[in-house]
Amino acid sequence: MPAAATTTALRIHLDRKGYRAGIEDMPVSELSDGDVTVKVEWSAVNYKDALAVTGKGKILRSFPLNAGIDMAGEVVSSKSSEFKPGDKVIATGCGLSETRDGAYSEYIKVDSGWLIPCPENLDLRSAMIMGTAGFTAALCLYRMEQNGQTPEMGPIVVSGASGGVGSLAINILNKAGYEVHAISSKTNKFDYLQQLGATQCISAKNLYWGEKPLETARWSGAIDTVGADLLNGLTRCIKPWGNIASCGMAAGIALNTTVMPFIIRGISLLGINSAQCPISIRKLLWQKLGTVWLPPELENICQQQVTLAELPEICESMLAGKTSGRYLVQIEK
Repeated sequence: MPAAATTTALRIHLDRKGYRAGIEDMPVSELSDGDVTVKVEWSAVNYKDALAVTGKGKILRSFPLNAGIDMAGEVVSSKSSEFKPGDKVIATGCGLSETRDGAYSEYIKVDSGWLIPCPENLDLRSAMIMGTAGFTAALCLYRMEQNGQTPEMGPIVVSGASGGVGSLAINILNKAGYEVHAISSKTNKFDYLQQLGATQCISAKNLYWGEKPLETARWSGAIDTVGADLLNGLTRCIKPWGNIASCGMAAGIALNTTVMPFIIRGISLLGINSAQCPISIRKLLWQKLGTVWLPPELENICQQQVTLAELPEICESMLAGKTSGRYLVQIEK
């Protein structure tokens, strides 16, 4: 690629003019450094992206940076022996749109140690319908099963079920043989959740946990994307030796519970950090997502395909709670 080549990107600034995100052309040579240069074909919109683009969350640690934490594309140049031009690759998290330029750009430079070869039977578009959301859902199930979770133990409940992580978690759990229940404040999405594999849908607005430290055990495990009071309630309703995978904090960061569920019922609370997950686990989980855990309802989960220019509006809608499922970003050629 010529040194003078430019890339069109959604770039975020914070300076005397304030916080702003907009479409810009910039030299590829000025992108954050990395030993592999990728032509980005697809990205996606995550809650973290929405916070970054709108400035409503402190995501970026330096400015200016290109937004976008998910990337799928084709290698165009490489200084690494692991990758060559033409290779199809995936990257999620790893500091993208946080400490270095992200994926809402025609080109990106990345460290080869963060790249995942796209599984043979998985196309780049499908990989980005999953993206960080699908990887997070898979990491939840992986950690739960590492800690002894099995389908025979009973149903798993997913909170924030209509969101990207929740939707994919339901579909992946269903594919893996689990009975799945869904908690969502969007009752108009219950039919959608049932299509993804939820056998029972529960309105978050009418949910009453009770007041005791231990309530009736209803589920063998949970994937929680909400946090705060909902996570507190879940700890009191999980069956003995069950697991809760905590992967979100949309409702807040506080957790007010007791030790009783952990000591009396032996449940486990598992923290999920998808952004800094070790590369060995990343490779394993993407292979699963391309085979045995490949969600069968990807096209149903993909709500809309958008361009870079449409991203600010989509991000505002996501933070306002007006979206569900996944939003795919096609990077202009």
